[in-house]
Formats: sequence, C-alpha cells, structure tokens
Amino acid sequence: MSALHEKNFSKQEKTMIISILLSAPGPIITWSSALSSHSATQIADSLRRTSELVAMIISWWIYRKIRSNVEVDDIYRVHLERIANYAVVGAMLCSGLVMLSVGVSRLFISEESGNVILGLIIAFLGLLTNTWFWLRYRGLTREDFDPVIDAQYKLYRGKACVDFCVVIALTSISIASNHPLTQYIDAFGCIIVAIYLVYNGVNMIKENYL
Repeated sequence: MSALHEKNFSKQEKTMIISILLSAPGPIITWSSALSSHSATQIADSLRRTSELVAMIISWWIYRKIRSNVEVDDIYRVHLERIANYAVVGAMLCSGLVMLSVGVSRLFISEESGNVILGLIIAFLGLLTNTWFWLRYRGLTREDFDPVIDAQYKLYRGKACVDFCVVIALTSISIASNHPLTQYIDAFGCIIVAIYLVYNGVNMIKENYL
C-alpha cells in the first residue's frame, strides 16, 4: 500500500470510527424521549437512528477487513463492498417503510404529544453533526474513491436531510402542541422523511446493481 493510500486509509477509518462513536448515544436518547412524547416523527426517528447505527458498524467492519487484508482477492472484495452497500440500503429502506406507516397512521389517529424538547435538541445537534460528516465523507470520496466510503457519504447526506425535516416537525410540536394542524405537520414530516429515504435506497440499488 502506497504512502498516499495509507494516509487516506487512516483518515477514512478515523472518520468512520468517530462517526460511530458520536452516533452511538443517539438511539438511546431518542428512544427514551420518544416513549414519553408519543410523537410519530420522534418514534420513527428513533427507528431510523438505530438501523443507521447498525449499518455504520457493519460498513466499518467491512472497510477495515478489506483495507487491512492484502490477501483479499477482487471477487471477495466486491462481495464485501456489496454487503456494506446492502447494509446502508437496508437501513434506508427499513427506516423509510417504518416511518411511512407511522406517518400515515398519524394522519388518522390523533395522539397527544408530550414534551419533545429533548428530541428537538438531539435532532438539531444531529443536523449539525451529520451535515459535517456529509461534507467530510464527500471530501474523502473525492480524494480517494472507495465504494464503502461513498455509501457512507450518501447515508450521511440522507441523515442530514432527515434531521432537517425532524427539526421542523418537532419545532412545530414544541411551539403549538395543541393546535389541530400540529398532528398533520408531525405526520407529513414523517412521510416526507420516509419518501426521501426510500428514494435514496432505491436509487443506490439502481446505481450499483442495475
């Protein structure tokens, strides 16, 4: 491995490890907040964060296995890279479908939402963090293209867009939790996020396998 590739490998893996460590507390905090608030957007966001964290860990393990094992042949390397992409696509599609079902049900079933301030704070911090990682992974992909890193770039692009929608929905709930329109803002926020995730997942399948 050349000095340049060795340096890029170190930067890429360090970025993946930092992103996993920063994302790890997210599911625990959002689940605790979602269970008390009963917000559809927040419940779906908790599911999303959990599946994304699993996909990130799988991707990191595969990336490290490929880059640290010089004996991996091209066929096996492509196989492992596809598994990493499947993990990311699976996270997007599963999260999207769950969010879609929760959002649609929220349109017809009215539930009083509790305090969503904690969830809003987490979503806002997530928006800032995920936007930074989105730009970071994009830069790493341009420096030294790697399919696993490129999948992480696309995952974080989706994560940043989703967090933006979640922030909007939870802000509306925190400002006017008893307003009749809040239920629909919460539901449509969930549905918009779901459509975006499914679209990105299907698009990744088309780009890599069709």
